Amino acid sequence: MVSPTDANDFIEEQLDERIRELESKFNADVVAYRGALIGGVDDAIRSVIESKANDAKRDKLAVLLTTSGGYIETVARIVETFRHHYDYVEFVIPNRAFSAGTVLALSGNAIHMDYYSRLGPIDPQVESGTGDLVPALGYLARYEELLKKTHGHITKGEVALLLNFDQAELYKFDQARELTISLLKEWLVNYKFRDWKVTEGRSKRVTNQMRTSRAASIAKKLNDTERWHSHGYGISMDVLRHELNLVIDDFGINHKLCNAIRSYHDLFEDYLGKRRIIMAVHVAGNLVPLQ
Repeated sequence: MVSPTDANDFIEEQLDERIRELESKFNADVVAYRGALIGGVDDAIRSVIESKANDAKRDKLAVLLTTSGGYIETVARIVETFRHHYDYVEFVIPNRAFSAGTVLALSGNAIHMDYYSRLGPIDPQVESGTGDLVPALGYLARYEELLKKTHGHITKGEVALLLNFDQAELYKFDQARELTISLLKEWLVNYKFRDWKVTEGRSKRVTNQMRTSRAASIAKKLNDTERWHSHGYGISMDVLRHELNLVIDDFGINHKLCNAIRSYHDLFEDYLGKRRIIMAVHVAGNLVPLQ
Protein backbone atom coordinates (compact mmCIF):
# COMPACT_ATOMS: atom_id res chain seq x y z
CA MET A 1 0.00 0.00 0.00
CA VAL A 2 1.24 3.48 -0.92
CA SER A 3 1.43 5.76 2.12
CA PRO A 4 0.00 9.31 2.03
CA THR A 5 3.54 10.64 2.39
CA ASP A 6 4.73 8.66 -0.63
CA ALA A 7 1.70 9.83 -2.64
CA ASN A 8 2.34 13.47 -1.69
CA ASP A 9 6.00 13.13 -2.66
CA PHE A 10 4.99 11.70 -6.02
CA ILE A 11 2.53 14.53 -6.74
CA GLU A 12 5.05 17.19 -5.68
CA GLU A 13 7.58 15.61 -8.04
CA GLN A 14 4.96 15.91 -10.79
CA LEU A 15 4.40 19.55 -9.90
CA ASP A 16 8.16 20.18 -10.01
CA GLU A 17 8.33 18.53 -13.42
CA ARG A 18 5.45 20.64 -14.76
CA ILE A 19 6.74 23.92 -13.36
CA ARG A 20 10.14 23.20 -14.95
CA GLU A 21 8.36 22.69 -18.25
CA LEU A 22 6.84 26.15 -17.81
CA GLU A 23 10.29 27.55 -17.04
CA SER A 24 11.46 26.18 -20.37
CA LYS A 25 8.48 27.56 -22.29
CA PHE A 26 8.72 31.04 -20.74
CA ASN A 27 12.55 30.96 -20.62
CA ALA A 28 12.12 32.27 -17.09
CA ASP A 29 12.18 31.28 -13.47
CA VAL A 30 8.61 30.42 -12.48
CA VAL A 31 6.87 30.88 -9.14
CA ALA A 32 3.24 29.91 -8.47
CA TYR A 33 1.13 31.44 -5.73
CA ARG A 34 -2.39 30.59 -4.73
CA GLY A 35 -4.24 32.30 -1.86
CA ALA A 36 -5.01 35.62 -0.26
CA LEU A 37 -2.43 38.43 -0.34
CA ILE A 38 -2.18 38.95 3.41
CA GLY A 39 0.58 39.49 5.95
CA GLY A 40 3.15 36.70 5.98
CA VAL A 41 2.70 35.84 2.32
CA ASP A 42 5.27 38.49 1.38
CA ASP A 43 7.79 36.86 3.74
CA ALA A 44 7.21 33.41 2.23
CA ILE A 45 7.52 34.70 -1.32
CA ARG A 46 10.72 36.56 -0.42
CA SER A 47 12.15 33.34 1.00
CA VAL A 48 11.48 31.23 -2.10
CA ILE A 49 12.59 33.97 -4.48
CA GLU A 50 15.85 34.39 -2.57
CA SER A 51 16.37 30.62 -2.73
CA LYS A 52 15.97 30.82 -6.52
CA ALA A 53 18.37 33.74 -6.65
CA ASN A 54 21.04 31.61 -4.98
CA ASP A 55 20.71 29.04 -7.80
CA ALA A 56 21.48 29.56 -11.49
CA LYS A 57 18.87 32.30 -11.80
CA ARG A 58 17.41 33.42 -15.13
CA ASP A 59 16.96 37.09 -16.02
CA LYS A 60 13.17 36.85 -16.14
CA LEU A 61 10.45 35.77 -13.70
CA ALA A 62 7.02 34.37 -14.61
CA VAL A 63 4.40 34.37 -11.83
CA LEU A 64 1.38 32.05 -11.95
CA LEU A 65 -1.12 33.88 -9.76
CA THR A 66 -4.49 32.83 -8.37
CA THR A 67 -5.98 35.06 -5.67
CA SER A 68 -9.17 36.71 -4.46
CA GLY A 69 -7.18 39.75 -3.28
CA GLY A 70 -5.86 41.11 -0.02
CA TYR A 71 -3.79 43.97 1.35
CA ILE A 72 -2.15 46.49 -0.96
CA GLU A 73 0.75 46.85 1.51
CA THR A 74 1.49 43.13 1.10
CA VAL A 75 1.36 43.51 -2.67
CA ALA A 76 3.84 46.40 -2.51
CA ARG A 77 6.41 44.29 -0.66
CA ILE A 78 5.94 41.40 -3.10
CA VAL A 79 6.51 43.71 -6.06
CA GLU A 80 9.64 45.13 -4.40
CA THR A 81 10.92 41.58 -3.88
CA PHE A 82 10.32 40.58 -7.48
CA ARG A 83 11.95 43.76 -8.81
CA HIS A 84 14.96 43.47 -6.51
CA HIS A 85 15.85 40.15 -8.16
CA TYR A 86 14.40 40.44 -11.67
CA ASP A 87 14.33 43.22 -14.25
CA TYR A 88 11.53 41.58 -16.23
CA VAL A 89 8.45 40.09 -14.53
CA GLU A 90 5.38 38.67 -16.25
CA PHE A 91 2.15 37.35 -14.77
CA VAL A 92 0.14 34.34 -15.86
CA ILE A 93 -3.52 34.20 -14.79
CA PRO A 94 -4.80 30.64 -15.23
CA ASN A 95 -8.11 31.46 -13.50
CA ARG A 96 -8.51 34.72 -11.56
CA ALA A 97 -6.61 37.46 -9.75
CA PHE A 98 -9.04 39.88 -8.13
CA SER A 99 -8.76 43.19 -6.29
CA ALA A 100 -5.22 43.64 -4.93
CA GLY A 101 -4.29 40.65 -7.09
CA THR A 102 -5.21 42.71 -10.15
CA VAL A 103 -2.88 45.48 -8.98
CA LEU A 104 -0.13 42.89 -8.54
CA ALA A 105 -0.69 41.54 -12.05
CA LEU A 106 -0.60 45.08 -13.46
CA SER A 107 2.88 45.56 -11.97
CA GLY A 108 4.19 43.12 -14.59
CA ASN A 109 5.91 43.87 -17.87
CA ALA A 110 3.47 41.45 -19.46
CA ILE A 111 0.21 39.69 -18.55
CA HIS A 112 -0.85 36.33 -19.97
CA MET A 113 -4.56 35.35 -19.92
CA ASP A 114 -6.99 33.33 -21.98
CA TYR A 115 -10.75 33.62 -22.55
CA TYR A 116 -11.48 32.04 -19.13
CA SER A 117 -9.06 34.15 -17.06
CA ARG A 118 -10.33 37.10 -15.04
CA LEU A 119 -8.93 40.18 -13.34
CA GLY A 120 -11.18 42.42 -11.24
CA PRO A 121 -11.90 45.96 -10.04
CA ILE A 122 -9.13 47.34 -7.83
CA ASP A 123 -10.93 47.34 -4.53
CA PRO A 124 -8.34 46.67 -1.80
CA GLN A 125 -9.52 44.82 1.26
CA VAL A 126 -8.95 46.49 4.60
CA GLU A 127 -9.61 45.41 8.17
CA SER A 128 -12.65 46.97 9.80
CA GLY A 129 -13.01 47.74 13.50
CA THR A 130 -14.58 44.29 13.98
CA GLY A 131 -11.55 42.58 12.46
CA ASP A 132 -13.40 41.60 9.27
CA LEU A 133 -11.96 42.21 5.82
CA VAL A 134 -14.13 44.64 3.85
CA PRO A 135 -13.75 46.04 0.30
CA ALA A 136 -12.73 49.66 0.81
CA LEU A 137 -14.35 51.06 -2.34
CA GLY A 138 -17.75 49.52 -1.59
CA TYR A 139 -17.65 50.88 1.93
CA LEU A 140 -16.68 54.37 0.74
CA ALA A 141 -19.20 54.34 -2.09
CA ARG A 142 -22.05 53.64 0.34
CA TYR A 143 -20.92 56.45 2.65
CA GLU A 144 -20.56 58.92 -0.23
CA GLU A 145 -24.00 57.94 -1.57
CA LEU A 146 -25.61 58.68 1.81
CA LEU A 147 -23.63 61.90 2.16
CA LYS A 148 -25.01 63.19 -1.15
CA LYS A 149 -28.54 62.53 0.09
CA THR A 150 -28.08 64.97 2.95
CA HIS A 151 -28.51 67.77 0.40
CA GLY A 152 -31.92 66.43 -0.56
CA HIS A 153 -34.32 63.84 0.86
CA ILE A 154 -32.83 61.45 3.39
CA THR A 155 -34.76 59.17 5.70
CA LYS A 156 -34.21 58.89 9.46
CA GLY A 157 -32.94 55.37 8.95
CA GLU A 158 -30.35 56.61 6.46
CA VAL A 159 -29.30 59.37 8.85
CA ALA A 160 -28.76 56.76 11.56
CA LEU A 161 -26.77 54.62 9.15
CA LEU A 162 -24.67 57.61 8.11
CA LEU A 163 -23.87 58.44 11.73
CA ASN A 164 -22.75 54.87 12.34
CA PHE A 165 -19.83 55.22 9.92
CA ASP A 166 -16.54 55.42 11.83
CA GLN A 167 -14.61 58.46 10.57
CA ALA A 168 -11.26 56.91 11.46
CA GLU A 169 -12.15 53.83 9.43
CA LEU A 170 -13.31 55.98 6.52
CA TYR A 171 -9.98 57.78 6.54
CA LYS A 172 -8.13 54.46 6.55
CA PHE A 173 -10.25 53.20 3.65
CA ASP A 174 -9.68 56.41 1.69
CA GLN A 175 -5.92 56.14 2.25
CA ALA A 176 -6.00 52.54 1.02
CA ARG A 177 -7.78 53.67 -2.13
CA GLU A 178 -5.29 56.47 -2.77
CA LEU A 179 -2.29 54.19 -2.13
CA THR A 180 -3.69 51.60 -4.53
CA ILE A 181 -4.20 54.18 -7.29
CA SER A 182 -0.77 55.70 -6.73
CA LEU A 183 1.05 52.36 -6.88
CA LEU A 184 -0.95 51.16 -9.88
CA LYS A 185 -0.07 54.30 -11.86
CA GLU A 186 3.60 54.07 -10.85
CA TRP A 187 3.93 50.40 -11.79
CA LEU A 188 2.06 50.72 -15.08
CA VAL A 189 4.32 53.58 -16.19
CA ASN A 190 7.56 51.96 -15.00
CA TYR A 191 6.90 48.37 -16.06
CA LYS A 192 3.84 47.59 -18.21
CA PHE A 193 4.30 50.65 -20.40
CA ARG A 194 8.11 50.67 -20.32
CA ASP A 195 8.42 49.25 -23.84
CA TRP A 196 5.47 51.22 -25.24
CA LYS A 197 7.42 53.38 -27.66
CA VAL A 198 4.94 54.30 -30.42
CA THR A 199 1.13 54.59 -30.57
CA GLU A 200 -0.81 51.73 -32.11
CA GLY A 201 -2.61 53.71 -34.80
CA ARG A 202 -0.48 56.62 -35.99
CA SER A 203 2.93 55.30 -34.86
CA LYS A 204 3.47 58.50 -32.89
CA ARG A 205 6.30 58.57 -30.36
CA VAL A 206 4.99 57.84 -26.87
CA THR A 207 6.01 60.34 -24.18
CA ASN A 208 6.15 59.73 -20.44
CA GLN A 209 3.17 62.07 -20.08
CA MET A 210 1.18 59.81 -22.42
CA ARG A 211 2.13 56.77 -20.34
CA THR A 212 1.08 58.56 -17.15
CA SER A 213 -2.23 59.65 -18.70
CA ARG A 214 -3.01 56.10 -19.87
CA ALA A 215 -2.15 54.72 -16.43
CA ALA A 216 -4.41 57.28 -14.71
CA SER A 217 -7.28 56.38 -17.07
CA ILE A 218 -6.91 52.66 -16.28
CA ALA A 219 -6.78 53.32 -12.54
CA LYS A 220 -9.92 55.45 -12.74
CA LYS A 221 -11.84 52.83 -14.72
CA LEU A 222 -10.84 49.99 -12.40
CA ASN A 223 -11.98 52.09 -9.42
CA ASP A 224 -15.42 52.74 -10.95
CA THR A 225 -17.81 50.86 -8.63
CA GLU A 226 -20.81 51.86 -10.79
CA ARG A 227 -19.24 50.20 -13.83
CA TRP A 228 -18.29 46.93 -12.15
CA HIS A 229 -20.97 46.81 -9.37
CA SER A 230 -19.34 43.97 -7.45
CA HIS A 231 -16.02 43.46 -5.64
CA GLY A 232 -15.91 39.98 -7.19
CA TYR A 233 -16.77 41.01 -10.75
CA GLY A 234 -14.53 39.21 -13.23
CA ILE A 235 -13.06 41.32 -16.02
CA SER A 236 -12.22 39.31 -19.12
CA MET A 237 -9.24 39.61 -21.42
CA ASP A 238 -11.42 41.12 -24.16
CA VAL A 239 -12.81 43.83 -21.84
CA LEU A 240 -9.30 44.67 -20.61
CA ARG A 241 -8.14 45.00 -24.19
CA HIS A 242 -11.05 46.96 -25.63
CA GLU A 243 -12.30 49.07 -22.69
CA LEU A 244 -9.02 49.69 -20.87
CA ASN A 245 -6.64 49.54 -23.86
CA LEU A 246 -4.36 47.08 -22.08
CA VAL A 247 -2.10 44.75 -24.01
CA ILE A 248 -2.83 41.20 -22.85
CA ASP A 249 -1.06 38.15 -24.26
CA ASP A 250 -3.49 35.30 -25.04
CA PHE A 251 -1.86 32.03 -23.99
CA GLY A 252 -4.92 30.22 -25.31
CA ILE A 253 -3.80 30.60 -28.92
CA ASN A 254 -0.60 28.65 -28.20
CA HIS A 255 -1.94 25.14 -27.61
CA LYS A 256 1.27 23.69 -26.15
CA LEU A 257 1.71 26.60 -23.75
CA CYS A 258 -1.98 26.55 -22.81
CA ASN A 259 -1.85 22.83 -22.08
CA ALA A 260 1.29 23.25 -19.96
CA ILE A 261 -0.28 26.09 -17.91
CA ARG A 262 -3.54 24.25 -17.37
CA SER A 263 -1.84 20.94 -16.62
CA TYR A 264 0.22 22.57 -13.88
CA HIS A 265 -2.59 24.74 -12.50
CA ASP A 266 -5.13 21.90 -12.36
CA LEU A 267 -2.74 19.58 -10.52
CA PHE A 268 -1.69 22.38 -8.14
CA GLU A 269 -5.31 23.22 -7.29
CA ASP A 270 -6.30 19.57 -6.92
CA TYR A 271 -3.32 18.77 -4.69
CA LEU A 272 -3.87 21.77 -2.41
CA GLY A 273 -7.59 20.98 -2.20
CA LYS A 274 -7.01 17.36 -1.20
CA ARG A 275 -4.52 18.41 1.45
CA ARG A 276 -6.84 21.23 2.59
CA ILE A 277 -4.13 23.79 1.99
CA ILE A 278 -5.65 27.23 1.47
CA MET A 279 -2.50 29.14 0.50
CA ALA A 280 0.80 27.97 -0.96
CA VAL A 281 3.81 29.20 -2.91
CA HIS A 282 5.76 26.88 -5.21
CA VAL A 283 9.02 27.00 -7.11
CA ALA A 284 10.72 23.95 -8.55
CA GLY A 285 11.89 21.80 -5.66
CA ASN A 286 10.14 23.81 -2.95
CA LEU A 287 6.40 23.82 -2.21
CA VAL A 288 5.57 25.88 0.89
CA PRO A 289 2.08 25.65 2.47
CA LEU A 290 0.98 28.83 4.27
CA GLN A 291 -1.65 28.75 7.05
